[in-house]
Amino acid sequence: MDTITHTLFGLSLYGAVDKRSMSRKEKQALLFATVAGSQIPDIDVISAWWDSAGRYQMWHRGLTHSVLLVPLWGALLAGLSRWLWKTTGLFWFGIASLAVFIHDTSDLFNAWGTGYLEPLSSVRITFGTIPIVDLVFWLAMLAALLASRLVPRFRAAPHRAFRIAWLIMALHVGIQSAQGYALYKQAVADYDQVALSADFVPGRFTVVGKQGDLVELNRASVWSGFEPVAQLTSREDADLEPLFAANPRARTLVEWSPFVVVVSDGERLGVFDPRFYRNGESFLYEFIETGAVSDEGSCR
Repeated sequence: MDTITHTLFGLSLYGAVDKRSMSRKEKQALLFATVAGSQIPDIDVISAWWDSAGRYQMWHRGLTHSVLLVPLWGALLAGLSRWLWKTTGLFWFGIASLAVFIHDTSDLFNAWGTGYLEPLSSVRITFGTIPIVDLVFWLAMLAALLASRLVPRFRAAPHRAFRIAWLIMALHVGIQSAQGYALYKQAVADYDQVALSADFVPGRFTVVGKQGDLVELNRASVWSGFEPVAQLTSREDADLEPLFAANPRARTLVEWSPFVVVVSDGERLGVFDPRFYRNGESFLYEFIETGAVSDEGSCR
């Protein structure tokens, strides 16, 4: 998810805790634990500062997003809470760990995926059933905030409004994922490889299928079926070693993506992730100009 959504998750987790018997310091510690826990896995963005090997695509959402590190992040944040606000008890470890777990797990559902099982596996796990910015999440959390301020029954116990919001968000993820899985199962009968990317409109997906050197993009939903939107040819026979040598980010993209489209048209040698293909080009596209192989021309 995007940074704003992760922050809103932290604030909504804070809102979902019954704080009526908490002291001011305990509330401050709770706010820190939930918001910091919702952000701390993205500390890996600093790896861009020293990335000289084109590995940032793998480092970001990599080890710091591993579910195996959740207890370590929880312990760190609980320790900081104890140091800064003198809190004691397992609650602080639990709530911080829950915030981190929500961050790591929510990132599984969009097309960017996450290294959820690192260091045991470097595979990027991605379901592609939730867009990276999901307005349903935002609306559910906004409704909880408004209800906690305006509705008398929730003003007395605002945590109840936020718990309902979390239930709605969980149901949304479940419904979206069930629809995405149904479309995926239909597509695997026709393609060797299939990947999903959720659209911003709930219930609509881009289903990308690869069969040999043919890659097809379909706009799909469970109620309207598959609508072809683009057909691409991947030059599977192209030698990518010159590309990898001149542009190391291309090798990383091949490792990171479920599958790529290979471009070799006499002008460019490159690879791109078809899940992000819009208006004739993918957002994730690494290439070199044909002349770059021999005369160090431009590369991306």
